[in-house]
Amino acid sequence: MEVSTNTLLVVRIKGSVGASEEELSTLRMLNLPRANYATIVRNTSSFLGMLRKVQHYITWGEPTLKTVKRLLVKRGELDGGKKLDEESVKALGFNSIDELAERIFSGEVTLSQLKERGLKPFFRLHPPKKGFKHSIKRPFKDKGEFGYRGKEINNLVVRMS
Repeated sequence: MEVSTNTLLVVRIKGSVGASEEELSTLRMLNLPRANYATIVRNTSSFLGMLRKVQHYITWGEPTLKTVKRLLVKRGELDGGKKLDEESVKALGFNSIDELAERIFSGEVTLSQLKERGLKPFFRLHPPKKGFKHSIKRPFKDKGEFGYRGKEINNLVVRMS
């Protein structure tokens, strides 16, 4: 599962019924409090360990720059429920949404760091258009939906945004 990108896009696909307190706290640390929420985390061993711990509730993979920009434009929110726009991006300290997307994609800036400046550290998504293709109770490699899915995460997020 070695990957070359600096960031991982994580989407929560299941609710919390039957989850242990340890799993729930890990999901909270990942900024994924509810189903159909997504976040972008750094690709480090500590985050990979957290992802494996709650893999039955989430799916993750490597985002493209285009997907990161799409999430920021369509689903980026500031505290107070205001949508992210060019003006608010300048208030966060960036020149444009493109620059912000590139910085997040490269791992220079995390959504958690931007939380202090007023950007929510997650994206609220819709359920996927035409539903999940397979069971959310099986891993992706076994014709299911949860767990590591590599570049396929981009297709799922496009259907959800």
